[in-house]
Amino acid sequence: MTKTSPHVGSSLDAFLQDEGIYEESEGQAIKEVIAWQLAEAMKERSLSKARMATLLKTSRSQVDRLLDPERDVTLSTLQRAAALVGRKLQVQLV
Repeated sequence: MTKTSPHVGSSLDAFLQDEGIYEESEGQAIKEVIAWQLAEAMKERSLSKARMATLLKTSRSQVDRLLDPERDVTLSTLQRAAALVGRKLQVQLV
């Protein structure tokens, strides 16, 4: 007799909730998407990290941190960066 997994047929969200890591995983995914979107918008506008740092009045290493989803970044920094690439950051409580 084979043992079946209790997660077979369940959704990824249900699995992550069962494992107690849903919120952490969702937060990480959001950070990765925002970092990717900023990097893509910078490419579209031909903005280098050095130029972005100048416009943000910060260092290039700060821009590297901004684009690193493993790092925590303030909302105000994300808003400023988004504005520089012609985008708007939206945050919602749901």
